[in-house]
Amino acid sequence: MEADVSIAEAPPVPGAEAIAGRIVDALPSLVLTGAGISAATGIPTYRDSRGQWLRSDPIKHQEFISDPGKRRRYWGRSLRGWPGVRDALPTAAHRSLTRLEQRGVLTHIVTQNVDRLHQRAGSQRVIDLHGRLDRVVCLDCGDESCRELLQSRLEALNPSLPRGSGGARPDGDADLADELIDGVRVPACTVCGGRLMPDVVFFGGSIPSARVEACRDALASARSLLVVGSSLTVYSGFRFCRWAAAAGLPIFLINPGQTRADDLGVKWSRPANEALAELEDVLG
Repeated sequence: MEADVSIAEAPPVPGAEAIAGRIVDALPSLVLTGAGISAATGIPTYRDSRGQWLRSDPIKHQEFISDPGKRRRYWGRSLRGWPGVRDALPTAAHRSLTRLEQRGVLTHIVTQNVDRLHQRAGSQRVIDLHGRLDRVVCLDCGDESCRELLQSRLEALNPSLPRGSGGARPDGDADLADELIDGVRVPACTVCGGRLMPDVVFFGGSIPSARVEACRDALASARSLLVVGSSLTVYSGFRFCRWAAAAGLPIFLINPGQTRADDLGVKWSRPANEALAELEDVLG
């Protein structure tokens, strides 16, 4: 994922136009995006420029399902973190990808992010690899509901919990003092009284097989893979590079920091906003 650096801090990259030209020659591309593309909105990345984890340990899938205390922790912290994700606006990079999609040079956008900013920017062919934070699902009956409606219920049940962003993260989590966690009251499903979970794939969870197949089909219709703002540390993203390499497709990596696939593709060490603007210029 992209490092937390401003555009002004990024050093100039020799041959940027040449890299953009190589991408243009290999269109249409399947685009895979990570947290770095949303960093300019104020939503911080998970990792630094070397791919090292920056935050407290995330909740694991099995923990959430089996431990009521972990669910209280998640929803208490989410009460603070959700507004920062809800109110974020698409970046110039999101808008560039929308325009590129409209020009027919992208087959699909597969995003590891759960913020839905690609859709808000107007992109149509988007696969939410790890799910979507704006939706809630009941683990017991499968009912789906809107995250914003749950926010109102959380606030009503927990009037004493602090509001504000609290250091929002890409998954909508935020800082909340440990001593407040035990008092968090968690709403139940309005249909069956069951356990509610954000419609996302937590660490340790499995991406639905139909979604994985849709991603493979999207890559099969592309002539290259373009990775934007991801360190590819998590295998669910890195395997796209493995698939592309096995198929003989060129791989392009737009990211200021290190990625797991630096030895597999052409690296463009620029922030997403700049690199995608350059790509649009070359397309002309």
